[in-house]
Amino acid sequence: MPGTRKLGKTTDQRMAMLRQQVTDFLDNGKMETTLTRAKEIQPLAEKMITLGKAGDLAAYRQAMSFITREDVCKKIFKELAPKYADRNGGYTRVVRTGVRRGDAAETAQISLVD
Repeated sequence: MPGTRKLGKTTDQRMAMLRQQVTDFLDNGKMETTLTRAKEIQPLAEKMITLGKAGDLAAYRQAMSFITREDVCKKIFKELAPKYADRNGGYTRVVRTGVRRGDAAETAQISLVD
């Protein structure tokens, strides 16, 4: 489950937003967003990659219940999981990129580790 940050949204809205952002992040490999959202996305994305490393049907169904697109789920199990097979966690990195001009929110880039 995500941390304790509520991000100014109700539970349903927050979970829908996090599911979509994790899906987009795993599809593209990197994403720029606010620092607090990046810190919320990070453990969820790492959990999806860990499920991909398990590689069985139960793990695939668990991942599909969270990921919003099937092609991204297949990418996790076919491409990302073998890439991180010898790594025990730490698949993502969050780097601060400064403040956003419009509302001065601190931004960060979350990316997959090579």
